[in-house]
Amino acid sequence: MNLLIRILVTSGLVLLIAHFMPGVHVAGFTTALIVAIVLGLLNIFIKPILVVLTLPVTIVTLGLFLLVINALIILLCTNIVGGFSVDSFWTALIFSIVLSLLQSIMNGILGEGK
Repeated sequence: MNLLIRILVTSGLVLLIAHFMPGVHVAGFTTALIVAIVLGLLNIFIKPILVVLTLPVTIVTLGLFLLVINALIILLCTNIVGGFSVDSFWTALIFSIVLSLLQSIMNGILGEGK
């Protein structure tokens, strides 16, 4: 049940960000729901591989390269999910930062992550 709530919250946040942020386009709630699921799967399976492969760069940049990895995950998601598009790398970077911040806030409000 906890996972279902997190997916629904993430899909709502994707819709909210797409509404206010130029350069991010989502066709509807169903697409946002698919985006939330695909982002979760990419974060589980692909992101750890990218983090390990880019560990030296991440250490040199004091962890800031993880933001680039997050943006790449968003861009990969746009290639997988039809109806979801992000115009540029910089838009994906800002989108990933805003989504992460809002997810942290919502997890704090809902009492998750303890």
